[in-house]
Amino acid sequence: MTGCGSQNERSCRDGLGPSGELVVLTRNAPTTYYLGPDGNYEGFEFELINAFAEHLGVTARFVPMDNTSEILEAVARGDGHLAAAGLTKTADREARFLFGPSYLEVQQQVVSRRRSRTPKSLDDVSSMRLAIIAGSSYEERLLQVQPNFPRLNWTATLEKETEELLEDVWSRRLDCTVADSNIVAINRRYMPELEVAFSIGEPEFLAWAVSPACPDLLPELEAWFEAFKMSGNLKQLKDRYFAYVPTFDYVDIRQFKRRIKSRLAKFETHFKEASLLSGFPWTLLAAQAYQESHWQRTATSPTGVRGIMMLTLATAEQMGVEDRLNAESSIMGGAKYLRQIYNRLPESIQGSDRLYLSLAAYNVGYGHLMDARRIASQKGLNPDLWSDVRSVLPLLSQKRYYRKTRYGYARGLEPVRYVQRIRNFQDILEMELYPLTSQEGL
Repeated sequence: MTGCGSQNERSCRDGLGPSGELVVLTRNAPTTYYLGPDGNYEGFEFELINAFAEHLGVTARFVPMDNTSEILEAVARGDGHLAAAGLTKTADREARFLFGPSYLEVQQQVVSRRRSRTPKSLDDVSSMRLAIIAGSSYEERLLQVQPNFPRLNWTATLEKETEELLEDVWSRRLDCTVADSNIVAINRRYMPELEVAFSIGEPEFLAWAVSPACPDLLPELEAWFEAFKMSGNLKQLKDRYFAYVPTFDYVDIRQFKRRIKSRLAKFETHFKEASLLSGFPWTLLAAQAYQESHWQRTATSPTGVRGIMMLTLATAEQMGVEDRLNAESSIMGGAKYLRQIYNRLPESIQGSDRLYLSLAAYNVGYGHLMDARRIASQKGLNPDLWSDVRSVLPLLSQKRYYRKTRYGYARGLEPVRYVQRIRNFQDILEMELYPLTSQEGL
């Protein structure tokens, strides 16, 4: 396969054409490109690439490869138009490759396992089993600091990716590894015993590497990226994949994973039936129910909400639920209520923003959500974007704001955390039930 290497006599940009394709070298990982449980491809860089391809008027064709070294060698040969694989812009790489604009700031972190030996510095690491990816920015950094830590040594491998080394640490096959902060944050949701020991060096930036055979693609990429960033689309995409990651509670997540095995089976059929009726993924409804009641059928709060979906008496009556402690009725009622809110929102709210705003309204009330949307508009923000409404919801508990609203005071931070935790629980649940599909051979 040749991405641009055979187009020496003409513009690589022209070679894409309206009916052409953008060949993208990547890797199969949660932060880049993977097959989700619904059979569709997902990933932060996957969506970012598709947005650029749409701008070009072409289709993106993703070519997954085994490791970063292989990807960089391939893009240097012109086997693809660009590489999008969580590549760090290092001084060494910038001397050899063309890089597009930076899209994410990351920090290299030494990661160990909770309740194992935790290193405090690279001196401590010297006596531990450390493995990293060969040819990675991690190895480049360790080689730079090694003169100051002469006993420091490590195993460099091309047989595994960073996510696998993190799993080795989690499984105690390794003492520690080095990974970028965004990769660590996502994987700690699935392996909560992972622990950040300390950071190495200064923050770095991720960017796409453009094939040297396609230098004319770089100015167009830079112009598009600036417009994409200024439009707020980059912020929205980052929020979709990373904003909820910092919501991390080690004990809570470990307990949640145990309860997937011990409690979920009793209610799974009901969640799937509610999914068919409401149109929402059953894993979303299950995650919401866990946030509400920890999957306890008889849960009751001091304010009078009851059942696995913690319905108020008024909501239960409105949804036709006669017994809130009946799990099937409660789940059906909760799903029906969420759908009612979803359908009620203005048509201008689209996609995932519509879902997240619906969940927030389920928690804080539709009127308070509308108040928050009005505050967002007053501040020059977009009331149709969850990322913008989320930033102003906490203001509903401040007198100088709520006294001017129609529905008054609300604990505005609560729906923010509510949505964050449901997203987190759903992501963990789907990872437990539907592990990432290997793309080997594609």
